[in-house]
Amino acid sequence: MTVGDMDKVEIFDTDGKGRGLKAKQDLLTGDVVFAEPAYAAVVFDNLVYEVCHSCFKKQAKLQRCGQCKFAHYCDRTCQKAAWTEHKNECLAIRNYGQPTNETVRLASRILWRMAREGDNVSEDRLSSLADLQDHVDDLSEEEKRQLMSDVEVLHKYWRSNDQRFDSQSISHIFGVINCNGFTISDQRGLQAVGVGLFPNLCLVNHDCWPNCTVILNNGNRSAVNSMFHTQMRIELRAIQKIKAGEELTVSYVDFLKLSAERRSQLKKHYYFDCTCEHCTKGIKDDLMQAVKEEDGKKPSGETVKEVIEFSKMTLEKIDKDRSEGLWSNVVKLCRDCLKKQEPVLADTNLYQLKILSLASEVLSYLQHFEEAAGYAKRMTMRCQTEMELRMFKENEFLYYQMREAALKNQKIQMMAEPAGEYVKELFHRRK
Repeated sequence: MTVGDMDKVEIFDTDGKGRGLKAKQDLLTGDVVFAEPAYAAVVFDNLVYEVCHSCFKKQAKLQRCGQCKFAHYCDRTCQKAAWTEHKNECLAIRNYGQPTNETVRLASRILWRMAREGDNVSEDRLSSLADLQDHVDDLSEEEKRQLMSDVEVLHKYWRSNDQRFDSQSISHIFGVINCNGFTISDQRGLQAVGVGLFPNLCLVNHDCWPNCTVILNNGNRSAVNSMFHTQMRIELRAIQKIKAGEELTVSYVDFLKLSAERRSQLKKHYYFDCTCEHCTKGIKDDLMQAVKEEDGKKPSGETVKEVIEFSKMTLEKIDKDRSEGLWSNVVKLCRDCLKKQEPVLADTNLYQLKILSLASEVLSYLQHFEEAAGYAKRMTMRCQTEMELRMFKENEFLYYQMREAALKNQKIQMMAEPAGEYVKELFHRRK
């Protein structure tokens, strides 16, 4: 697929969610719906000397810009590729006397690009930045104070006399970044290293049961011949069959959260109330809180509480070790935690699923593929598969039996569907 090719999608006005994107043609599971390079992107403040400012790869030895002494690159190839974006930034850092925070740096890069190219809709960009949601009016008083502080710093740092960019338009850009900034990971996909803005991706609405997912492709600049180099980009991929005319959706938050927590996070960070069936009916909340049950016996509440607290502390330790690249420590923490969890928590419990996910991810990176695959197979709740969707629609009673078996740690038994009246009392249908 050509990067920037938007032929498979179109903008439409959704019912109650503003603008969205829908498919113009039938899509298969795994299809790349579109690929989009970052409009602008920056490395996080705490990693500016460890991550290439062009390809966002984490490297042991980086070459710094000889002028501003701030930007760091893998080599001359990355430095040359980044010069258009860094040129204005380089001068601004020298004039201002120091670099600013990542949010101001990203906003500045966006404004410099808008000044160079304008802000027009094109074949590869379906919306202007001016038309993207900023939710500035929804910010708390503390957030508004931080916004005004960033605007003030940007004016001093950016030093532009361009009349197109007044305080209101600059505030809009900060608002867009606040609710649409996409986290960029390193080449291994294990550590968040930066943030970028992808305007087309901003048009994809949320669903707790999405039909697409976003993958970061770090690109390739290691080929000897530059004609084979590819740029960093996000790829929107279908995770189920999608018919022409259907809305394209992604999940803005991790599905491994209880419905109340997901709704709270969506309201706090994206300023809307999720009214999907998963949230309003608490679908799978019981599974995500499930404990082991054998012969009708469950572990005591005190034991469950102890394991949950241990899991939370382990996840905090894992976050710290991941940020420092201590992958062997992460694996040990996961294994130790699973030993504690397995006698107490069901395989569908969200804390066990989180540990399984982390263990599988890190073991894959360490090339322990067999063990990684074993953990991955146990993550039956991690994705909402097309088979599960079809089963839920076509045979809800079987789906219910699968849920009961999972809760009681029993084998799944195929049973005939009962009378329609019985099903209506116990189940709801996905609209």
